[in-house]
Amino acid sequence: MSHNTGSKFTRRRFIKSASVAAAGVAAPSILSIRAALAAYPERPIKVVVANTPGGPSDLVGRMLTAAIQQATGKPLVIENIGGAGGNIGMSNVARAEPDGYTYLLATNAFSVNPSLYKKIPYDPLKDFVAVSELASSPSTWTVKSEFPAKTLKEFIAYARANPDKVNVSSPPIGTAAYIATELLKLRENLPKLQNVVFKGGGDTLQALLSGTVQMCSGSLPPAAAHIKAGTLRCLAVTGENRWPSLPDVPTMAEAGYKDFVLAVDMVMLAPAKTPPEARKWLETETLKILRDPATKEKLFNAGFEVRPKGAADAWTRVTKEIAMFKGIIEQAGIPRL
Repeated sequence: MSHNTGSKFTRRRFIKSASVAAAGVAAPSILSIRAALAAYPERPIKVVVANTPGGPSDLVGRMLTAAIQQATGKPLVIENIGGAGGNIGMSNVARAEPDGYTYLLATNAFSVNPSLYKKIPYDPLKDFVAVSELASSPSTWTVKSEFPAKTLKEFIAYARANPDKVNVSSPPIGTAAYIATELLKLRENLPKLQNVVFKGGGDTLQALLSGTVQMCSGSLPPAAAHIKAGTLRCLAVTGENRWPSLPDVPTMAEAGYKDFVLAVDMVMLAPAKTPPEARKWLETETLKILRDPATKEKLFNAGFEVRPKGAADAWTRVTKEIAMFKGIIEQAGIPRL
């Protein structure tokens, strides 16, 4: 009996000693993790824009990262990785080390591409998680001010009468503006109306300004200054409502096109295994900036309506859009690439 009692005592002492030792080992590790999170980010955060400079996502990305850097003192940098309708940049982030230092500023192409391409080099639902919603902007149909068409219907009539003289520039395949062009061609039965695709929104607009194309299907921000200056004429916007600073420009519904709302939406995403603490830091700082009245006004003046919503709302919208664009692409008969 005394032997068993002594054994039990010895085991208890051993277990207690082991627990104390383990706690001694674990404590510094926990403290170091907490210290690392408190210091995050310790090096520059890279935000990948899967388009060339000058487009809507690039403009929002640069405004946003500059504001966060100014507010927090933490460095953020934009890296433009365009090509393949955004798939190259999105794939780059999907394969990036999920350490909290690489993020994706995505447009609707993220939701469009799974249905538009036969195969994409990433899984949108498994390889990414949301950080926050950012902003939205309607697409525009613009022509040079000297072009004879004053309305979208007049442009269609001109294109029908001059089938070999008219084409339209669009940003990368998979963007809302690209889908809008294809949908317009199908609705108006204009197979000869060429949809000339460029790498980014800035290139798309420049093609119109240089006379390479006769109409541009693109986002509002790059075109806004030219519209206000009178260099370009905006025939219609693809938002649900008229844009406040362009009160004379009709929506697509008002221009005679029912169920034609295709805005450019932007969201911040991260590689799927990015630490929650890192994602939360960026989500918190992003929402602070988007809710700031000065930032909201600055973005609005540039052609964007802010959407200060967190990760949960952002992911809900993205998953709904994937299904929505699948239906649009199938209904419009857009061939898969």
